Amino acid sequence: MKLTEEQDKFLSDKIKKLQKSKFRSKFHLKEKDIFYIQEKTMDVLEGHAKDFVCHRLAPELIHNDGKQTPMTGHPVFIAQHATATCCRKCLYRWHHIGMKRPLTQKEQTFIVCLIMKWIDEEVKSYFSL
Repeated sequence: MKLTEEQDKFLSDKIKKLQKSKFRSKFHLKEKDIFYIQEKTMDVLEGHAKDFVCHRLAPELIHNDGKQTPMTGHPVFIAQHATATCCRKCLYRWHHIGMKRPLTQKEQTFIVCLIMKWIDEEVKSYFSL
């Protein structure tokens, strides 16, 4: 997804704020995640993020809210925990996105963009080491 310079800065600022949290800052992509991203491409990963958000976060009621996003197993899951987009409670606490209602398309797009921005920064950081 192509972002404007203003949108990119907004997402970067959000990520910096999240990184001040001891819990959120402990999440990082591992080498196997980087290789997975390289193999699948960022476009495919974005499709996964859209699907996960649509099915695991967007519905009005989520019966296993707070437990629907695994801590490992996919780069998007790790990014969701790092960006507080893992459950509706975290979305409300960190991003002021209301609970007990379906997510709007605009909210879903914001969440996917934040996840992808975090992943992009992690990949760049990995290769700059």
